[in-house]
Amino acid sequence: MKRTRKSSLVKLLALLATLGLLATACGSSASEANTNSSEAGSEETTGEQGEKESDGDTPKIGLVMKSLSNEFFKQMQAGAEEYAAENTDQFTFEAVGMADERDFEAQVDAVENFIAQEFDVIVIAPADSKAMVIPIKKAMDAGIVVINIDVPLDPEAMAAEGIDLPFFGPDNEEGARLAGEALADELGEGGKVIILEGNPEADNAKLRKTGFETAAEEGGLEILASETASWETEEANTLTTNLLTRHPDVQGIMAANDSMALGALAALESAGKAGDIQVIGFDNIPGVADAITDGKMLATVEQFGAQMAVFGIEFGIRTLEGEEFEGWTKTDIELVTSENIDG
Repeated sequence: MKRTRKSSLVKLLALLATLGLLATACGSSASEANTNSSEAGSEETTGEQGEKESDGDTPKIGLVMKSLSNEFFKQMQAGAEEYAAENTDQFTFEAVGMADERDFEAQVDAVENFIAQEFDVIVIAPADSKAMVIPIKKAMDAGIVVINIDVPLDPEAMAAEGIDLPFFGPDNEEGARLAGEALADELGEGGKVIILEGNPEADNAKLRKTGFETAAEEGGLEILASETASWETEEANTLTTNLLTRHPDVQGIMAANDSMALGALAALESAGKAGDIQVIGFDNIPGVADAITDGKMLATVEQFGAQMAVFGIEFGIRTLEGEEFEGWTKTDIELVTSENIDG
């Protein structure tokens, strides 16, 4: 009798345990279903140019720059990071750049990574105005707002992909023309010059070359040669050395950015011609002011890179909030000579 009662008690306890497990399982399933339903209800919706419904989180903003060996983009990164540090409650931020100006794949990888990490905004200064259109379209198709700064994307390449992205950046042609005019005024009609071009696949390189050519034509300058140094200092040093040999009568050098201008100055120093041949550049990077005040460089163009990156972030946030932009929003440029250098 005692054994029978013990056996019954064991069976009862087993039954209660089973019922408890079932109740727990049912509760877990219900909770899981509610969670899934909630997630489905809060799923983001996207439209043109990545317009998203807010999910309550601060937006993630990524900045994709060109070569960080170029002081201009170091300034751009510093300005953007300072602004982000002052607004940590408004957005999270990450900046990436390339090893050198021709490392286009690094930009493609950066965009792909931001897509995979579900960033809300990508601010980009394209290294290649055509090649970057496809990865940028992919980002837009993923619902990401893309803000094009510094270098405009190629209109025909965008049309081929069915996108029309506004541009926020400087008038590169006008800036180069201003610097070219300063050189023309200095040399006078008949002055002989060479042009150091940027990456020929970038629209800003094409525009700066056009600006230089316009100034040369209007000022009566003779262009002896026009070749690319791919925005790079060392390449410009080598190219300038070669051009000095081929054109010993050159009087001026038009460099499409200051990195190349500094390379040209190094070549002139080695040839003992620093100060004799006038050099103009573009970007107003650190080190150029000293060259201008020392008379080794005539002028450069300030395009406010740090400010441009901040504008990109701000325009990205405004787009997320529903504001629409189109066409070209111009950012500031300024000719820098010995007459207006601070200090």
